[in-house]
Amino acid sequence: MSPKRHRHESSTPLGRILQNTAWLLGGKGFGAVCGIGYLAILTRTLGLKDFGHFSLIFGTAQALIAIAGFQTWRVVVRYGSEHVHNHDWSKFGRLGMLCGVLDALGAVMGCGLAAILIYGFAHMLDLNPLYMNTAFWFCCASLWALVSAPTGIVRALHRFDMAVYVEAVVPTGRLIAALVIWLTGPTVGRFLLAWAAIDLLEALLYWIMARRLAPAAVNLRNFLQWRQALAENPGIGRFFMVTYVGSTLDAAVKNGPLLVVGAWVGTKAAGLYRLASQLSQALTKLSSLLTRSVYAEVARARVSSQAGEFRKLALQTSKIAGLGGVVVVAVAILLGKELLALIGGDAFERGEAILVPLTLAACFDFASVAFEPVLHSTGRAQASLVARLISVVALVLGLVFFIPIGPSGAAWAVALAGAVSYLAMGAMAWHTLRLIDRDEIRVIDAEPEPDEPGSTVE
Repeated sequence: MSPKRHRHESSTPLGRILQNTAWLLGGKGFGAVCGIGYLAILTRTLGLKDFGHFSLIFGTAQALIAIAGFQTWRVVVRYGSEHVHNHDWSKFGRLGMLCGVLDALGAVMGCGLAAILIYGFAHMLDLNPLYMNTAFWFCCASLWALVSAPTGIVRALHRFDMAVYVEAVVPTGRLIAALVIWLTGPTVGRFLLAWAAIDLLEALLYWIMARRLAPAAVNLRNFLQWRQALAENPGIGRFFMVTYVGSTLDAAVKNGPLLVVGAWVGTKAAGLYRLASQLSQALTKLSSLLTRSVYAEVARARVSSQAGEFRKLALQTSKIAGLGGVVVVAVAILLGKELLALIGGDAFERGEAILVPLTLAACFDFASVAFEPVLHSTGRAQASLVARLISVVALVLGLVFFIPIGPSGAAWAVALAGAVSYLAMGAMAWHTLRLIDRDEIRVIDAEPEPDEPGSTVE
C-alpha cells in the first residue's frame, strides 16, 4: 500500500516550494495570532521577573534539545526522498524507524543532561530554587516531545498540508491553556505544565499522522528491522553526525545568548531578551517555513531533476528569501517598539534595542535558506558544518566584546554570527553550484568512502 496523496501538486520545483510554504504559512498565520495572544497573557500576568524565570527554563530546555535532539528529520528527507521516488516503502520505513530509535536515544541522553544541568548549575542562571523540580520535568517532557522522525516522514512525502493541522494543536492549546490559567491563577509552574502536555500531545499526533499517510512504511515490521537501514543508506552515519553537529552549533547561536544574558545580567534582562527574541522569530516565521519546503524540494530535485534546473531552483529561492528579509528588518525598525509594548506592556518597551539586531540575525538565516540544502544534497554537508563553526567563533567573540553593553550587546553578537554564517555558507554553496555547472560534481548522493561500505551510528 503506497502513501496516501489527496492533493494536486505543482509541476515545477519552485511552484511546489511556494505551494508547500503556502500550506505552512496558513497554519502558522493562525498560530502566530494565537502566539501573540498567549505571549501577551504570559508577559502581563507573570511580570518581567517571573517571565524571566519562565524564559530561562524554556531556554534551558531548548538548549538540551539542541544537544540531545538529533534532527533526524533531515536524515529522513535526505535519504528517504530517493526511496519515495522509487516507491520503495520498505526501505523508507526502515529508515524512518531507525531515526525514531535515534530520537528515543537522544531523549534518554537529554534527561540525564537535564538532571546535571538543573540540579548542578541552576544557580549560575539565577534560577529560583523553587522552580528546579518543575524545570527538570519540563525539560524531560520537551525532549520526549521532539519527535523529529515522523516530521521527516511527512516532509519526505511532501504532505505539508496535513502537517498544518497537527501543528495547529500547539498554538491553539497554548492559547486555551493560557486563558484558563489566567482566570484560575497564573504561575510559572502552571504555564510550564500546560506547555509540556501540549507538546507531548503534538508528538503523539505526528506519529499517528505518519502512520496514516504511509502505513506501508510506519509499522512494527520495519521497526524491528531498523538496523538494515544502516546498510541500505551508504554514508548515513557520516551525514547524521555532520548534520547533528551543525544543528547543535546553530542552536547554540540561537539559544546560548539567552542563557548568557540570564547568567551575566540577570533574570529580568533574560525576560526582556526572550520577548524580543520571540517577536523577531514571529516576524521572520516565513524563514523557517520556507526552509522546510526548500529542504524537501531540493532533496527531491537531487534525484529527479537535471543539474541546470537544480541550480535555477537554488538561485530563485535565495532571491525570494533575500527580498523578504529586507521587508522584515524594515518592519522591526519602524514598528518594533510599538509591538513590544502592545504584547508585553510598558515594561518591555526597552526590548527595541534587542529586537532590531535579533531580527537582522534571523533575516540572514532567511536569506541563506537554500544554501544548506544545496550542500547537503550534493554530499557536501561538511562544508555547512565548517560555516556553522565559523559562526560560533564569531558569536563567542561578539559576546566577549559586546556583553558588557547588556542584553542588546548579546543580540548584536547574534547578528554578527548570522552575518558571518551567511557569507561563509553562501560562498560554499555558490562554489558548489559552479561545480555543478561544469559537471565536476553531479546532483546525486555522495559515493561512500572505499573503507566505508555501510556507515554505522556510534
